[in-house]
Amino acid sequence: MDWSQSQIPPMRLESRFGERVVPAFCDRPSSLWAMIAEARGRNADGEALICGNVRLSWRQAAEQAARIAAGLRKLGLQRGDRVAILLGNRIEFPLLLFAAAHEGLVTVLLSTRQQKPEIAYVLADCGAKILIHEASIAERLPDAKDVPDVIHRIAIDDDAARSSFSSLAENAPASAPIEVSEEDTAMILYTSGTTGKPKGAMLAHCNIVHSSMVFVSCLQLTGADRSIAAVPLGHVTGVVANITTMIRCGGALIIMPEFKAADYLKLASRERVTYTVMVPAMYNLCLLQPDFDGYDLSSWRIGGFGGAPMPIATIEKLKAKIPGLKLMNCYGATETTSPSTIMPGELTESHIDSVGLPCPGARIAVMGPDGRELPPGEIGELWIQSASVINGYWNNPKATAESFTGGFWHSGDLGSVDAEGFVRVFDRQKDMINRGGLKIYSAEVESVLAGHPAVVESAIIARPCPVLGERVHAVVVTRQPVTDTDLRAWCAERLSDYKVPETMAITADPLPRNANGKVLKRQLRELLGA
Repeated sequence: MDWSQSQIPPMRLESRFGERVVPAFCDRPSSLWAMIAEARGRNADGEALICGNVRLSWRQAAEQAARIAAGLRKLGLQRGDRVAILLGNRIEFPLLLFAAAHEGLVTVLLSTRQQKPEIAYVLADCGAKILIHEASIAERLPDAKDVPDVIHRIAIDDDAARSSFSSLAENAPASAPIEVSEEDTAMILYTSGTTGKPKGAMLAHCNIVHSSMVFVSCLQLTGADRSIAAVPLGHVTGVVANITTMIRCGGALIIMPEFKAADYLKLASRERVTYTVMVPAMYNLCLLQPDFDGYDLSSWRIGGFGGAPMPIATIEKLKAKIPGLKLMNCYGATETTSPSTIMPGELTESHIDSVGLPCPGARIAVMGPDGRELPPGEIGELWIQSASVINGYWNNPKATAESFTGGFWHSGDLGSVDAEGFVRVFDRQKDMINRGGLKIYSAEVESVLAGHPAVVESAIIARPCPVLGERVHAVVVTRQPVTDTDLRAWCAERLSDYKVPETMAITADPLPRNANGKVLKRQLRELLGA
């Protein structure tokens, strides 16, 4: 099965990054700024960016970006220089991305949840010349001696009188944009660093343009669409699924400073939101709001999700409450400029265990440990090839060589592709549990637990065992009292006996997550002493 060619723009094979040959859209913008210029041309007076009381049209957003670009130019920044952005979800975030694109600069996206050593590492590794940061986190910034390449530091404060951002924004608009190559790096996003130091994934202009076009064509987005950015903008989902996708279709981006379910529902209703991408837990938190039924969400037609399976119970509740909402699984990673697969909304319920079909132009191979492709249905590591796959990691040829083969990125995910082309993801290689030779995929057990009415979410990890090697342990977040005996009985009715958690920790506290919204299983293992 494949995406209907009627909704996908024409593609052709092209060489990319020297040795690769991938399908790419024939007619496409040449850069991130070219996409912005097209949005301004198509929908100049349409709303582009909305945050709090600030509303900017595409004409106004492009003009403000050109003013900021002039400020960056005054500081002596030149094409290819790195601009580090350490901001939360606020309107200055996309404006800075636009301005950097105008000047051919490389934006390096950091998380406001990072601490001083993490920030120092990224700034030193990428050689950023300027750091634009939230004034409120100044105490977490590294000392100048630890980041000698950083020449300028600019604070953004909600109090305009105290913010040094005005030095960038109060300029005459910059003249013609700096020309860049499609394969020039536009952004660097550092991976979560679950093992060792984080790696800087280099997202080229062509990667971002391709992924944005994939979202727009597969989801059939137009200038009339309105998206809420409820996830962090500094993550690949925030920057691509929200910011650059709305640039491509010329729609409106509504920025939430912080996700709170009650605020999300108010905003979605008031702004007539049509599209968003969130993690399943966010949908669940919305459904738990006692006044959910009091909001008019009839305009909401596309609900993208990723990062974890969507419980069937959640799908059924949303279908009953918002009949016009299509839930679409979007699977990808920073290295694939996300997404690599998308599930057509009409197939989500019938293929609940799948993350969807390969995106247009994407090829997903299931590889065995010997580096050979496995037959349909067999489980191996997912290797991904497409025009969205990055060239490699910044300043790290060793990691690049280890993670890429012939243009395929080694995802580290264990999965399968069936005869119809549907992709399934079972686990991260490092998260798979080996119980006496029997392999257990945590996602399967977590999905079963999610169906229990008392469970909000769960994480399955391995507990060391001197006899079997590993046993199954569950950390379960509940919304109402329930015993571990009840939960094990629930699992035993739905899973093979060896997959049933033998020990459990039941809590009302949410699971620990990193800045990208992924559950920190390493932290849970440390608490367990595993």
